Amino acid sequence: MTTLQALVIGATQGLTELAPISSLGHGVILPALLGWGEIEKDPSYLPFMVSLHLGTTLALLLYFNREWREILGAFLVPGRANRVPEARSARHLFWLLVAGTVPAGLIGLLLEKKIRHLFAAPSLAAVFLLLNGGVLILSEILRRWRTGALSVDLDRMGPLRAFFIGIFQAVALLPGISRSGITMVGGLFGGLGHAEAARFSFLLSTPIIGAAGVLEIPKLIRYGTPASIKLALAGGTVACATAWLTTFLLMRYFRKFEANQALAPFGLYCLAAGALSLIILR
Repeated sequence: MTTLQALVIGATQGLTELAPISSLGHGVILPALLGWGEIEKDPSYLPFMVSLHLGTTLALLLYFNREWREILGAFLVPGRANRVPEARSARHLFWLLVAGTVPAGLIGLLLEKKIRHLFAAPSLAAVFLLLNGGVLILSEILRRWRTGALSVDLDRMGPLRAFFIGIFQAVALLPGISRSGITMVGGLFGGLGHAEAARFSFLLSTPIIGAAGVLEIPKLIRYGTPASIKLALAGGTVACATAWLTTFLLMRYFRKFEANQALAPFGLYCLAAGALSLIILR
């Protein structure tokens, strides 16, 4: 792996991991389009991917540091949740995240490697990217018909709805299906607005992405060399910076276009990118 490849893949990971356009799909398709199909056989690729997950997790922890501090404070400071309203909300949010993490955690633990092995072909990833685009657009159409039928925020959402949203997140194990996008779709169907659905999606993805990185640390130790560690640090740093910027821009976007079909442009992009990829990869 070259430094240029490390920077390009790191930036792509940071930009697409949290945007509703599937980092896994782009991670499968982009190397094929650029003629980097052999890069996954490079021993440095394993520690490199660990660094990307850890970099994205760090970006999420930095951006949502207030929420995570409140969650920790609600449990570490005795009686705080009974005295401080923000701590009560944080404790409630914690249990929502637990309920939402269970489906993806269980399915990922049992089936992730098999699913990724079966569906890792670039052409299949492009098909799923098309499907992802269709789901995003359809969700906005259905939401428009159901406007006013459901309206909740995270403080009033129950664990069953969080579990329901977590089931949606588990679908993102398929390359081309966006974790943030499909989780937001679940949030919209659960009655959340765009901004709250995005916030919950990002918070919910933090332990999943972080765990994926932590569980792979032994590979970083086993396969790491001075050269590969340097590439991993470069890629992870770029992924962290671009992931933080992506989160910042997306949260502003979803707040600004709360009443609009905010997921539709991402759906159109996925349709175009998936179709173009299928044509080029023929």
